[in-house]
Amino acid sequence: MTTANTPVLHPDLTPAQRDCLDALPLTGNHVVSGPPGSGKSLLAAHRAVHLALTGRPTLLLSRSNLLRQLLRGTLQGLTVPGAPVEAATVHGWIQRRFGSDAPRTEDGWFDWTALAGPAAETLAADDDVVAPHLVVDEGQDLSPGFYRLVRIAAASVTVFADECQRLTETNSTLTEITDALGRSTARAEVGGNHRNTREIAALAERFRIGGTRRSLPFRSGPLPVVRHYSGDKDLAADIAALAAGHPRHRIGVIVNSLRTASDLMRRLERASLAHEPQLYSSTASSGRYRDLDLARPGVVLVHRASAKGLDFDTVVIADTETDAAKDPTAADLRMAYYVMITRARERLVLGWRGSRPPRHLEGLDGLVAGE
Repeated sequence: MTTANTPVLHPDLTPAQRDCLDALPLTGNHVVSGPPGSGKSLLAAHRAVHLALTGRPTLLLSRSNLLRQLLRGTLQGLTVPGAPVEAATVHGWIQRRFGSDAPRTEDGWFDWTALAGPAAETLAADDDVVAPHLVVDEGQDLSPGFYRLVRIAAASVTVFADECQRLTETNSTLTEITDALGRSTARAEVGGNHRNTREIAALAERFRIGGTRRSLPFRSGPLPVVRHYSGDKDLAADIAALAAGHPRHRIGVIVNSLRTASDLMRRLERASLAHEPQLYSSTASSGRYRDLDLARPGVVLVHRASAKGLDFDTVVIADTETDAAKDPTAADLRMAYYVMITRARERLVLGWRGSRPPRHLEGLDGLVAGE
């Protein structure tokens, strides 16, 4: 098959998204940046389908298992017979590629430098090894070492990233990703915000770190709400009321404590909701707390570390008081709230408990409604 552009037109892409996709050659390494809501995850899935048509094995990688599940669902409606794409976590792919005893560093993550040698040796010694195309979503959450490795181990690498959403300790800037993949790596950008309302995006801008100010969406909705809760019982009752009032909505409850998530899950299970609530736990190896149906309506409880890449009609950031002792101007705090806020499509609630609102929720006059 020719390596020239072979665009596959899909009706669910905007003209700007389609232009971005069609401009990417089917060879070489590429870094595509864009803000939350610009459709990077959707474009990553489409890009993987395009690359699979070349006949090479193609993987769509993410660091987060929950995002992998979402991407897998997206791929089910896109893949072409005879050109399959696999959605996998980076962790799963590395273990399959290098074995379960792949060398690790003291922090428990993989030793990318130690893996580079075996990757090069395998390709040089075995003519039957076919290097895959790799597409990476939320690529800012992986270290430069990972990209130096896949530069050797992959036929091509396409990374979709936003450096304003770097939440992990092993993250990279766009420049670091580009440098690690090599000087010939091309850069592209996709703009627009097709997820948030104008009000939600305006609040997110208050927390954004770095980059240029982004244009707000035209679509409007209710102001985000800052709401005080007396405890988990009060919080669970409010979540149940949101679910009852919006039975077709997907409601994401983002927490900073799995203990809070477990308590809310027990209370919501007793609330006789129209749709059974779901809880994601990264520590579960399988089953109901590991494999979720993110497409159906109802409540989904997730830790903030697993929320990136997801979106919900309504988002409740349930326990903002857990950040009360932090410096409200700290980059990591602001970036965390930027990510969590931009998960919401229609409605957003920022909940707190205690005697006074946390400092990072003060000074938001005009951007939020208090209750």
